[in-house]
Amino acid sequence: MVAGGNMHYKNLGRSGLKVSQLSYGAWVSFGNQLDVKEAKALLQCCRDHGVNFFDNAEVYANGRAEEIMGQAIRELGWRRSDLVISTKIFWGGPGPNDKGLSRKHIVEGTRASLRRLDMEYVDVLYCHRPDAATPIEETVRAVNHVIDRGWAFYWGTSEWSAQQITEAWAVANRLDLVGPIVEQPEYNLLSRHKVELEYLPLYSIYGLGLTTWSPLASGVLTGKYSKGNIPPDSRFALDNYKNLASRSLVDDVLRKVNGLKPIADELGVPLSQLAIAWCASNPNVSSVITGATKESQIIENMKALDVIPLLTPDVLEKIDAVVQSKPKRPESYR
Repeated sequence: MVAGGNMHYKNLGRSGLKVSQLSYGAWVSFGNQLDVKEAKALLQCCRDHGVNFFDNAEVYANGRAEEIMGQAIRELGWRRSDLVISTKIFWGGPGPNDKGLSRKHIVEGTRASLRRLDMEYVDVLYCHRPDAATPIEETVRAVNHVIDRGWAFYWGTSEWSAQQITEAWAVANRLDLVGPIVEQPEYNLLSRHKVELEYLPLYSIYGLGLTTWSPLASGVLTGKYSKGNIPPDSRFALDNYKNLASRSLVDDVLRKVNGLKPIADELGVPLSQLAIAWCASNPNVSSVITGATKESQIIENMKALDVIPLLTPDVLEKIDAVVQSKPKRPESYR
């Protein structure tokens, strides 16, 4: 197995787990656009570039994404200990107890995910969204039960608020249980508030790590979309993404994207690589989850590793001047 020449491995937050700085997520592709044969080629391409972290969820393609990933990894004959596999529990099916973060669904959902993945454990189990209908104490106890059974090694959250993460840690500390080591928020040049402001105290207090998603803002930051032009093979051409398209492609966003292109040109790199490198260069980000439906996209995405060293303070300032999305920090966090 070839290791990527320049892949770095970072600790997942304050844990001892090492994840590749760029990782691969099955959200849009597995089961919706790809089957096992294509998945194997993509996963192998990721491994060849040093990726060791692969992200999934029970809701992706209604469970099919986990089945495809599991079967592909089995057929590739990889050693389980070489991989960091995560899945996310929240939306497991149509029944009243098939969703949310109750003890019942966390335990049943995790076991169902493991069956689909055909694995004994996942490395990281995420609570895919906060569940207002379940006490946080119940969720923290349930995830710890899963960890105690060896079905997951670590747990985290996705799209939780700083307040909810803090509550989860308060429960964990009070009961001497394991707290959430990682959050999985959306993070890109157009969406920064949570990562750069709201979560700020959590990095030092709890050692919170981040595995961020949508570094290209659903493809907008590739520069491939322009007014009235949606490539037929792109995500926004898929029916279930139509409303996402109309929301994301507003004039203001396209203006910012066009403003970033000269910065990328000056560095001699595609805009997509600049955008991914920008996310990865944030010291609080443990891993940037990338998506791809073609090997060529993975190869392009991985070149972002070479762009990270080019992001000098001067370049970052130019980027900020264009996107104007840097959150204002309160004095106390400086």
